[in-house]
Amino acid sequence: MLKNDWWKSGMGLLTVIGMVIFGGLRGQAASNQMPANGTVGFSVAAQLPKNQRNANHSFFDLTMRMGQTQRLQVTIRNSTNRDIRVTSAIHTASTNPNGIIEYAQNPDHYDSSLKYRFGELTKLVGPSEVTVPANGSKVVSADVKLPAGEFQGVLLGGWYFQLVDQKATGVVKGATNVTSKYSYVIGMRYTVGQVPSPELKLANVEPEMLNGHHGIFPHIRNVQPAMLMGVDVQTQITRKRDGKVVRSAHKTDVQFAPNSEFRYPLLAGHTPLSAGNYHLHMVAKNLAHRWVFDRDFSINWQTAQHYNHATVDTLPKSPWWLLGVGAAGMLAAILSVWLFVAWRNKRRQPEDEVVTDE
Repeated sequence: MLKNDWWKSGMGLLTVIGMVIFGGLRGQAASNQMPANGTVGFSVAAQLPKNQRNANHSFFDLTMRMGQTQRLQVTIRNSTNRDIRVTSAIHTASTNPNGIIEYAQNPDHYDSSLKYRFGELTKLVGPSEVTVPANGSKVVSADVKLPAGEFQGVLLGGWYFQLVDQKATGVVKGATNVTSKYSYVIGMRYTVGQVPSPELKLANVEPEMLNGHHGIFPHIRNVQPAMLMGVDVQTQITRKRDGKVVRSAHKTDVQFAPNSEFRYPLLAGHTPLSAGNYHLHMVAKNLAHRWVFDRDFSINWQTAQHYNHATVDTLPKSPWWLLGVGAAGMLAAILSVWLFVAWRNKRRQPEDEVVTDE
């Protein structure tokens, strides 16, 4: 049913510059097209406050308490000879389908265990878009306001910065304007009280699509406000009726954001999904934790056909489809012969009848 392929994101960035990683937090610049001088034209730097847990970290790694308010600031530097515009936003960290903590955008789905969305706790001061003068800098601010109440653990997010497209004006013979995206993200981690142990749960297992590719997707949840790093995930899917292994996968170094869901893509590649009953066995572990999940699941014929038709992957023609075409052709041939015989008998009927006078 499934082929041992791995998902490769078509949205991957071609260049990563100046990456800083600690415990899954990162400050990075990325571009889908490098400028001629090899620089992105701007950079960002966090102004680390006194409650920074480790001054060697370039991201915000803060000790906080519930009910606390604080202003955070970042310096944007422009290394070009013209004014630039930069836009920024605060995002809630999530776990993306690559098994990596994502800071550059908000998740499509928030896990039900997430108590606070990061963008609701940390808000920009002033407009989201600012102008940074040529060869100059600009300081932007965000206000943190943690609500009063009971909470202990990690609140995780990212402060995202993107250079606004500034297209050339006028017409230059033989020239083509090219749109480029240059961006940075600064990780933001607030630690409140005692951090609980992470806890993984298997939510559901079902056929789905990712970027046009079909497959089986186990949904693994980290339901605690704690980061979980360096997880090794081994998965096997067997067919219930005969125990045949139809998919085996091994993924290493998976990262889980606090209170997030990992939509793990076991892509089918060029193999169509087949209706039937299946069993998933999964072991997820790192040096400190181990979880074992077993789950029966089913794929009905309509669902399998839906994803087989919707996928962008090229699938082989099904033998059942060919058998159906052959059966339909045979039925049409039999029907044609029957109609011909009936038509011929009808034409011959008057000649065969004998009328006698008594």
